[in-house]
Amino acid sequence: MTITDNHFDAIIIGAGAAGLFCAARAGQRGKRVALIDHAEKLGEKIRISGGGRCNFTNLHTTPANFLSQNPHFCRSALARYTPQDFIALVRSHGIAFHEKTLGQLFCDESSQQIIDMLIDECRSGNVTVIHPATIDVVTRGDQYQVLTSQGLFRGDSLVVATGGLSIPAIGATGFGYEIAKQFNVPLTPLRAGLVPLALDAPELERYGMLSGVAFETTARTDAANATFNEAALLTHKGLSGPAVLQISSYWNAGDAVLLDLLPGIDAADWLSNARSNNIGFAKALAAHVPTRLADAWAHAHAPNHGEKAITQWTRAELDSVAALLNSWSLKPSGTLGYKKAEVTLGGVDTKALSQQTMMAKGVPGLHFIGEVVDVTGWLGGYNFQWAWASAAACGDAL
Repeated sequence: MTITDNHFDAIIIGAGAAGLFCAARAGQRGKRVALIDHAEKLGEKIRISGGGRCNFTNLHTTPANFLSQNPHFCRSALARYTPQDFIALVRSHGIAFHEKTLGQLFCDESSQQIIDMLIDECRSGNVTVIHPATIDVVTRGDQYQVLTSQGLFRGDSLVVATGGLSIPAIGATGFGYEIAKQFNVPLTPLRAGLVPLALDAPELERYGMLSGVAFETTARTDAANATFNEAALLTHKGLSGPAVLQISSYWNAGDAVLLDLLPGIDAADWLSNARSNNIGFAKALAAHVPTRLADAWAHAHAPNHGEKAITQWTRAELDSVAALLNSWSLKPSGTLGYKKAEVTLGGVDTKALSQQTMMAKGVPGLHFIGEVVDVTGWLGGYNFQWAWASAAACGDAL
């Protein structure tokens, strides 16, 4: 690639969801935009998302679906670029899609359609895409200068859309955080989010044989004020499934995760009914969770390892088991880390950014968008909607 003029109105680092969309928006406004990425293939995280069908937004997006040390920061961008705005773009490209559950929208065919759409939008804006290109150094004088393996590029503005640390196998790095540090833009603490949780050896010994068993539950922690009604999955390492991934973003070391095996049912009333009908405990429980789980749970928690008939249980035993059914407490030993995490919690401190333009308040022309910012969505298309909304706010302001 030969680029004769290396000066641009804006240089965007990172060609993921936020970077591609920001470049397209700015380019279509007549701005001269360079989009730089280190990967051979653009949009890899888009490609693998949603089981290869890209859960590209959520119909029910509100600021309440996001975690941040500054929870009101995301309001402005989300209000100005909504799921309906992105849906209109998807429709204009003839991409068929469907709602799966809980407002989650997926492509009927392939996530590659979203990548192709974004690249087409960049072409419409005459965006110069430079990849694969490693970045050696970023400096700022009268302009931003980005020295890469494909040459030196200058820009009046610099947009950091490098994503977080999750899924390093597809190229995730902490480069965006390093740029923030270089320009003295503060960061909030980083950790893995939407991530499976590990159980320690005693718990695994008790439940490890149940690897692959899924069940509907309400998940919460004993500390955070959040609950999720979805499926949980027992694995050979611990806990996964949508409900667990969701609650993992609220989980802190030392917290217990509480799972309701009878969501929406008062366990004390349920046990009383089973007792009246003289139904065996494990058999009764198997009407609500897989038989393997019902048997193992009865052995672990019911009187006499589940051998004692419910009609013989004492009041104390009934109360104890009822409480545990509605609030089965498991204490994870940790998460499975960024390797298995879908997102990175924390990032560029939103107190240092303009919520209208995503620009760093103390560094003119320096913007941060998408996952690199301390705004993290729930599972289910919310993080893509933040990518589109923050990118639109920035791209329209450059």
